[in-house]
Amino acid sequence: MTSFVILLRAVNVGGTGKLPMSDLKALCQKAGLADIRTYIASGNVVCRSDWTEAKVKPAVEAALAAYAGKPVGVLVRSAAEMAQVLAANPFPDAAPNRTVAIFLDAPPPADALDKATGVQGEEMQLGKREIYVHYGDGMARSKLAIPAAKAGTARNMNTVAKLAEMAGEA
Repeated sequence: MTSFVILLRAVNVGGTGKLPMSDLKALCQKAGLADIRTYIASGNVVCRSDWTEAKVKPAVEAALAAYAGKPVGVLVRSAAEMAQVLAANPFPDAAPNRTVAIFLDAPPPADALDKATGVQGEEMQLGKREIYVHYGDGMARSKLAIPAAKAGTARNMNTVAKLAEMAGEA
């Protein structure tokens, strides 16, 4: 069995998209996943499956759509890929709570950073299927918009590290 990290978009953030983690765990179990654990109330799941990412993603998306009555964005990484995202952080000396990986389904376009708007000192770098951003002054007042990241979901490096650790233990 392969260990996977499943990341949901726009769940339990800012009072919208409420999904109790106990319900998320039950949905994942019903979708056919095993050894399911959630981490903080922002749509993070660590699980195991005999399936490939290409089968895990639509199974979870279908279960979530049935529950929510609308599509819910889902991004999936294997435990090894999550560890690689952490290791590839181009800002290792920056505060981990001010550095995020924005997870995408596909590699970001080569010009993704050129199309970013509202840049006010943030540092950005492309990854394999991620865009890394270091918010030196924090995210609260940032006006940064990266069109290529619109369908992605961000996790700070503290969360990435914890999920990589959890997936590595599974």
